[in-house]
Amino acid sequence: MAVDYGTLKKGGFMRQKQKNNFSLRLRVVGGNLTAKQLATIAEVSEKYGDGHVHLTSRQSVEIPFIKLDDIDAVKDALAEGDVQPGVCGPRVRTITACQGEAICPSGCIDTYALAKELDDRYFARELPHKFKFGITGCQNNCLKAEENDLGIKGGIKVKWDADKCINCGVCEKACRVSAISIEDGKISVDDKKCNFCGRCVKSCPTDAWDTVHGYIVSFGGLFGNSINKGETIIPFIEDKEKLMKICDTAIKFFEENANAGERFKFTIDRVGREKFEKTIKEAYENG
Repeated sequence: MAVDYGTLKKGGFMRQKQKNNFSLRLRVVGGNLTAKQLATIAEVSEKYGDGHVHLTSRQSVEIPFIKLDDIDAVKDALAEGDVQPGVCGPRVRTITACQGEAICPSGCIDTYALAKELDDRYFARELPHKFKFGITGCQNNCLKAEENDLGIKGGIKVKWDADKCINCGVCEKACRVSAISIEDGKISVDDKKCNFCGRCVKSCPTDAWDTVHGYIVSFGGLFGNSINKGETIIPFIEDKEKLMKICDTAIKFFEENANAGERFKFTIDRVGREKFEKTIKEAYENG
């Protein structure tokens, strides 16, 4: 019986150079796996692979040297440990994320919770070409958000609270972009310079800042045969519902306008960045 390699690849089983051997890509959300899942992956690798796994550049795990005849048994064994195969090909891929504010002192948003939400919403959605999300918690940008088709970076919008301020000057020193200045005991923030890093807030000993945690979204990133840094359209998105509306709009734009095998950046270039920006701004304003 003929082997449907296309279906296998769609389900995460990628052909190796060794005949009838596959490297199985697993579904990992935001780089997190439980101890139970890790143990299951190790057991499957020992029993059905060659005893090793590969950690991919996008926070997934691949189990190489899976034999064609063992594919169904591998799926069953993984399912017992709450592990699912991933996907390859023209669809939404693994949602990557740093540890975010739940663990990292620099984090401005809960990256893993957002990764789970995006995974539930989009994972494996069929598109003209692959589409990658990346979420990073702050301006340190450990996850390199701008390399993704759609990158999300956490940020904090700030407003000085004079009543709580003791004029210690720590915030001015903490700001890496010189957006904060102090004159006659008053603090001012240059909105044009502020990059929403939140260092002023995190360094303040008296919590003298009103804050809004939000998102900085970039579009059209690439880091492969072609390299392009994703660009932002809306400086700061305060509301998660609006963020999701923008994500929906971006994917729909790609789905409706892309040619088969064309990455998001090249779709934007071909259709016109002005048209894309208008579409995103309308979604933001009407979201």
